Amino acid sequence: MIKQVLKYGGMFIFLVLIQVLILNNIHLGHLITPFFYFLFILLLPFETPRYLQLLLAFFLGLTIDMFTDTAGTHAFACVLAAYARPSILGLLASRDTYESGSLPRVSTLGQSWFFRYALLMVLIHHFALFYLEVFSFSGFFGTFLRALVSSFFTIILILLSQYVIYRD
Repeated sequence: MIKQVLKYGGMFIFLVLIQVLILNNIHLGHLITPFFYFLFILLLPFETPRYLQLLLAFFLGLTIDMFTDTAGTHAFACVLAAYARPSILGLLASRDTYESGSLPRVSTLGQSWFFRYALLMVLIHHFALFYLEVFSFSGFFGTFLRALVSSFFTIILILLSQYVIYRD
């Protein structure tokens, strides 16, 4: 138990630092901003209670909000995605197919499954984040494009992490 808390606590700190110190300074054409910190929510164990997922997502988003001065937009987007996570897991496969103790990783469930899971979760997060950020539908297509392109680059980073950092 202590080992898991330390592992996920370290991952939380690592991902927040990568996001705040490196990735928040990447704005290619004001379209692309990868949000790699979201990987924390994706990699939570299947057995994590829903209340804990929501609480961790809130603190993750709030931490990013404090560093970026974004007034709760990251917290909202993270909580929304964490709330949708059990439904997405249920959509991708019945609960019986997830072995007890298995983790949502490429190494345990395959590249195709993980890609679909990450894609749906990242799209929910990014669309909520970007539309809440502009809080208007006047630039609907510009925001839509920005969310899609940023999602694409976030997915690339997340998939790369599965082969470089989080190999089990």
